[in-house]
Amino acid sequence: MTGSLVIAGLGPGAEALVTPEVSEALARATDVVGYIPYVARVPDRLGLVKHASDNRVELDRSRHALGLAAEGRAVVVVSSGDPGVFAMAAAVFEAVEAGPAAWRALDIRVLPGITAMLAAAARAGAPLGHDFCAINLSDNLKPWPLIERRLRLAAEADFAMAFYNPRSRSRPEGFARALEVLNEACGDARPVIFARAVSTSEEAIRVVPLPDCRPEMADMRTMVLVGSSATRIIARDGAPIVYTPRSAP
Repeated sequence: MTGSLVIAGLGPGAEALVTPEVSEALARATDVVGYIPYVARVPDRLGLVKHASDNRVELDRSRHALGLAAEGRAVVVVSSGDPGVFAMAAAVFEAVEAGPAAWRALDIRVLPGITAMLAAAARAGAPLGHDFCAINLSDNLKPWPLIERRLRLAAEADFAMAFYNPRSRSRPEGFARALEVLNEACGDARPVIFARAVSTSEEAIRVVPLPDCRPEMADMRTMVLVGSSATRIIARDGAPIVYTPRSAP
């Protein structure tokens, strides 16, 4: 087959954080496929066709992109952040596995991007400097009891934690329950970082002790980072520095 499919991460928001490799792939693309706001980030140009679709149709989007590539097109599927972190890369490969055998012969590449977790951590200091885990708090694709179990086990293991998709209008109660679980399991005042719209003009960073956290402090544009019991705060003029030492006590 002469077509190709690139699954690319556009980073957390700022154009300066899009990798040169991804920019090069977009410059060669005949078609860009993705969620509406992510496709909108790609500049229009002659010869480029954009295929924007709504949220929660990842498999349909993947099949469409694979079909275009099978027709000989140079397709780029775009995600925010990194496409392999709670994003489109897994959806595309799920479609490949279940789809026509010919799709497996396509030239498919995944190009990494700067995920929101790392962008938020860099703004705060180094809260993920020791062992950490990432958890998607959306229960659209997995049951809430599984999320709660993972939260509790991660807290008991004393990981720093990064939470994607903490709270939306359709599921406002999940993050409230997550905070209850963390307070029960941790029982301390470890720092929690609310990093909203990192690298954009709307960026806002707050550092809040765990017992003082409230559900309304987060929305779908917020990355929430929870420190471990060893995470430290360096007070200074302006924003504090939050870091987790590299060694365990």
